[in-house]
Amino acid sequence: MDDTTSEKRERFQNNNLLQAWLVLTLALIFGIALAGVQAALGPKIEANKIKETMERVPEVVLGVEAAQKMTASGETLNIQSRIIEVDKKNKKKFYTVYEVRFQDNVVAGWVAKAGGQGYADKIELLVGIDALAEHITGLFILDQKETPGLGNKISDTVWRDQFIDKPTAGSLVVVKDKSQGASKIDAISGATISSVAVCDIINQTVSDIGSKLTSTKKE
Repeated sequence: MDDTTSEKRERFQNNNLLQAWLVLTLALIFGIALAGVQAALGPKIEANKIKETMERVPEVVLGVEAAQKMTASGETLNIQSRIIEVDKKNKKKFYTVYEVRFQDNVVAGWVAKAGGQGYADKIELLVGIDALAEHITGLFILDQKETPGLGNKISDTVWRDQFIDKPTAGSLVVVKDKSQGASKIDAISGATISSVAVCDIINQTVSDIGSKLTSTKKE
């Protein structure tokens, strides 16, 4: 091997090493920058989510039309948040629950904030429950990153409206054959996993807090 070949190989190796260090450095810089952006935007994103939650609570309990009529007439609801603690296999789980009352102090219902794993990422949602904790009054998807055109249809009004008036007794079941039933929910075509994930979150939430809602109700 002549000196020229040796020099070329050495330059090639040094060049590869330099590129590797460059990639690592850029990745580190990007990671730090991303963390900084998330730290800066995190509180704002959370504040916006809380704001959206409070705006959606009336329609999740009363329905969109009734909530709009109430707003138009100048009526308001008394909404108070509370934390419900649940013991799960020696571990504590906490739910944020919004108690909703009419102006005469009669309980209109509750809205629970809950989340769980979807197909692509975590799904966060609001589920409404009536004053007697016997039926679901509404559903709103707060956050999801499911597949565009498929799983993200869990946010569509038509699909969410299936949950209205479903009983809290028993569990919701996802079906693909459009069969009718008190506890059956039609799966989104091509997104059964996302559909099941939403039902699982709701089933778990209702099971965990249902009895605690009626036991703490005050007239």
